[in-house]
Amino acid sequence: MSSDPRELYQQVIIEHNKKPRNFGKLDPCTHHADGQNPLCGDELQLTLNIRDGRIEDVKFEGHGCAIDVASASLMTGAVKGKSVEEAEKMAEQFRSMVRGELDPSTDANLLGKLTLFQGVKDLPVRVKCAVLPWATLHSALKGEETVSTE
Repeated sequence: MSSDPRELYQQVIIEHNKKPRNFGKLDPCTHHADGQNPLCGDELQLTLNIRDGRIEDVKFEGHGCAIDVASASLMTGAVKGKSVEEAEKMAEQFRSMVRGELDPSTDANLLGKLTLFQGVKDLPVRVKCAVLPWATLHSALKGEETVSTE
């Protein structure tokens, strides 16, 4: 295993793009939202089942670039079983991290292995790709059905 974070980042992106986790649709579901990144062409549909303030299950469908798909795959795994409040906090921290506002090596956070995405801050055109699943999650949790990164 390489110790270069960029290499690890690339390996994880490739792996989750090829074999995304939690890919599919929950039917029925308690919450859902559609997300779009018109600039890149990413489209994402997120479905969740929330009971007693906790995310019991979450799945995503759609198509997008490798960063978008990998971000959705890792996000769904990270928020499953979490409270809505924890998931919202993670979404806020993820957005801050990829925008360069949160440094996971020095700032307390709930991101765990999601910190792999911190390098996206150096690729400004890709920030919206990484953030789309999180923005879609936020919309679904708030009862909004569509979100665009425009």
